[in-house]
Formats: sequence, C-alpha cells, structure tokens
Amino acid sequence: MSFEFLVPVSDLVTAHAELLPDHTLGKQIKLHTKERGIPDLKKVDIVLLGVRENRNDIDFLGENLEFDTIRKSFYELCPGNWSTNIVDIGDIVAGNEVKDTYYLLQEVLATLLQKNIIPIIIGGSQDLVYAQYRSFDILERMVNLVNIDSKFDLGDSSESITNTSFVSKIIVEQPYNLFNYSNIGYQTYFNTQEEIDLIEKLYFDAYRLGEVISDITIVEPIMRDADIVSLDLGAMSSSSLNGATISPNGFDGREICAISRYAGISDKVKSFGVYEFKNSKNEEMSAMLIAQIFWYFIEGVNYRSHELDVKELKSTLHYSVPIDDEILSFYKSGMTGRWWIEIPFVMSGNNKLKRHTLLPCTYEDYERACNQEIPERWYKAKRKNEV
Repeated sequence: MSFEFLVPVSDLVTAHAELLPDHTLGKQIKLHTKERGIPDLKKVDIVLLGVRENRNDIDFLGENLEFDTIRKSFYELCPGNWSTNIVDIGDIVAGNEVKDTYYLLQEVLATLLQKNIIPIIIGGSQDLVYAQYRSFDILERMVNLVNIDSKFDLGDSSESITNTSFVSKIIVEQPYNLFNYSNIGYQTYFNTQEEIDLIEKLYFDAYRLGEVISDITIVEPIMRDADIVSLDLGAMSSSSLNGATISPNGFDGREICAISRYAGISDKVKSFGVYEFKNSKNEEMSAMLIAQIFWYFIEGVNYRSHELDVKELKSTLHYSVPIDDEILSFYKSGMTGRWWIEIPFVMSGNNKLKRHTLLPCTYEDYERACNQEIPERWYKAKRKNEV
C-alpha cells in the first residue's frame, strides 16, 4: 500500500520543529516533509496521522481543517523514558466525496495494522471511526470498540452516516465484526431512553460520567479488552477545552489523560483516534491538551505488560468460584496483579469468538463472585457469545 496521497507536515510546523531544543519530541520523531518524503516505517511503533474530513458533521458549515497548532504543541513536549519509535506521516485530506476519505483512511490504517504499527489519529467529525473500524476487516475476527463520549452515537442506521449515527452503521453493516461496544462517560440527558434501552438489549457496556469520575480505575479493564479506542472531544467539559465544547459537564484534563494512559497500556489496543477537533481563534489550550492526550497514550504503550496469553504464564494464579450451576474461572497475573474471568466458549462454528474467552475484570468482580453475585460484564459477554 503506497502512502503517496498523504499530505506532508506543513513547512511552518517543520520549521518550528527544527528550532526546538534537542530534548523535545519535535527533534526525536521523524516527520513526513516535502523535502524528505515519508520516513521508512521499519521498526516504527507509533504513527501520528491527521484526517481533514468533517463534512458528515451534522453542524458542518464548510470549514476547512488543519492541525498545525496541535502538532506544534505535541512537538514541544519532552518524551518520557520511552523506547518507541514515532513517525508523523502527515494528513489525509478530504476526498472528492466523504466515502473517498473513508476508503483512504481504511487502507492506510489496514496497512499500519499489518505492519503492527499503532496509529494515533487526529480527525474532524467522529464518523471517521467507521473507517477506523473497517480497517480491522483484514484480520477476519471480532473486535471491541471503546468510545469515550457523552453520547452513544447510535442514530438511525437507515439514514446516511453522520458523526451522531456511525455506531449503528458499525453494528448493522457487513461484515459483522463488532463483538462489543463500550461507552465511557455518557450523560443521560444527551441520550434518549430508547438508545439506553438498546445498549442494554445488545449487551453492550455503558458507564455514566459520574460513575467514571468517582472511580477512574474502572476504565482499566474496559480498555484492556479494547482493539479500537475513539475519543470524542465533546466528552470533555467546556472549561477544559477553553470553550471548544458547549457542555459545562464532562471530563477534565487530568481525567482524560488518565483514560488515555489506560488505553495505551492495554496490550490489545491497536488504533487510537481523537475526533471532533475544530479550528478556532484561541485553540492553543485545546491543542496543548490534545498533545498531552497523545503523550499519555504513548506513555501507556511504553508500559505495556504483554499479558495477552496470561492464562499460559507460570506465575498466573487460577481461582474457581461456584455460583448456582456455573463455575467461574478467575485468573490473576503474578506479574501485575490484574484479573481476568473466563467466558465459556460456545461451539457455534464461529471461531472468531475464541479470542474472547478471557475477559478482563477486577478484584472486586472476584469478591462479588465469592459472595454469589455474577459479574455483569461476564454475563453480557456470555450472552453475546451464545447469540
């Protein structure tokens, strides 16, 4: 797959990077520039990719997008004690039609997926998640999508796709590769009761804003089972983004950076997107926060534990808990102390589901099981496996 249609990082931003001190990211990551082209992606772990597409935003008024301020802010940061190689491959510009942009994004992400490179995407309207999800079609297996958002974005699947209806398209359109959809931070007054009921009926997971803020650690096992993570900047409070969002309620900067780190530290997350960015006169504050979101995600990637096969590790402890007619199997990592629960595999002929036999959970889930309470996420995953 060739990347010749990618637009290089602007000369203005390139010049800014060259003037930065040697200890900054701008001097340590490789850039796609007009002069040098796209850097060699061998041994690259993470790429930064912009997508200048926002025409399926229901409030689209013809604005053009550019991400120079975000790049400048990101380049100015100092890297942590990282071993990752990072490349900024530039931008995908809007195609003749939105579907053209989807196609290009899907192809680029699929190629990166095959190279085992994690993309950090900064985009316009969140319907781009549809292409982010479709890039996983090449794996021919089920995937889990986590959406950090104040809304479920279900919409009407019979209507044209928008940034408020892309999830329904993901659910109903073939090939059916979505195993689980989790929403983190929804606000009830932004979602109809019919949507809330549908999330429950489909055995998906949803966590209210207040629930997550009161205990940010509940995000960790959700992220640990995610393949794709999408962040709608509208999930943040207006004060945290200098008025770039309209809601007074939402996550603050510290909370969203903690959530981003949980996404990065997950061994399974292979694609991370931040959407609904809009250019404004005073965008420096929101740009710096987005840069820090990227930073925390990369920090998490550098501290991955590589426990995808935790069941096979000698140091892993196994606990059996009988509940009614079930015997629940829990596994505790001897290395990190994290917990998993086993989902019974149903011989339905759909071998795509084998990878979901271990579900990340918490010690509290194990305690509740010992008190004869079946963990809700285990029940939902089991029901989806039986369908």
